[in-house]
Amino acid sequence: MVDQVKVVADDQAPAEQSLRRNLTNRHIQLIAIGGAIGTGLFMGSGKTISLAGPSIIFVYMIIGFMLFFVMRAMGELLLSNLEYKSLVTSLPIYSGRGQDISPAGLTGSAGL
Repeated sequence: MVDQVKVVADDQAPAEQSLRRNLTNRHIQLIAIGGAIGTGLFMGSGKTISLAGPSIIFVYMIIGFMLFFVMRAMGELLLSNLEYKSLVTSLPIYSGRGQDISPAGLTGSAGL
């Protein structure tokens, strides 16, 4: 194998790039929340595995497999009509008018 080296003339040298501090307080908070959630899931899974044994890993795989296809089906549902803005806007068509209040409330409360 031959090593390839890119030779650049001095007048065509790229400008030196430097690091910038662009993280806002919100970015740092979201990174911290993600770290806390990840650690909590890891610790909770470890405790569950120690109590239930290795069979819980098999259960996690089954649930993950089913959730994968549920999420794919929801994506197909939303893409079937491009006028849908979210899952909440498509619910009245498939499940009736009374069923769209609960997901809309949960979606709104998740943003708090």
